[in-house]
Amino acid sequence: MNIGEATKASGISRKMIRYYEEITLLQPGRTANGYRVYTPQDIHTLRFIGAARRLGFSVPDVKALLALWQDRSRSSADVKHLTNGHIKELRARVTELNAMIAALETLARACGGDDRPDCPIINRIASTADPNST
Repeated sequence: MNIGEATKASGISRKMIRYYEEITLLQPGRTANGYRVYTPQDIHTLRFIGAARRLGFSVPDVKALLALWQDRSRSSADVKHLTNGHIKELRARVTELNAMIAALETLARACGGDDRPDCPIINRIASTADPNST
């Protein structure tokens, strides 16, 4: 199938399919005149990539997962180790996001939300952006 059909079958955009090819996550065949040709296995691989990306795995981790998926002699311990590392990263991001939410909630409470131009939210962002404020 061509790239348009692969997009429909996999749910992955043309742009992302081309990107995955560029970084060698996917290597479809080519016709004599250079057009990409996608097999059912390529579609399966694209769906695998899409599922891993939706779970938040980085491109390098997706590459590692693909290698493990394609290696029938893999150890599930390797997959679990990779996944546990990803979980640790996600938990750290959640902690960072919760800190951002708390900071923004504090600033929002301090803001009068009226017609005056004075705004603690803008003041805080501006003071953080000022290189002389450190």
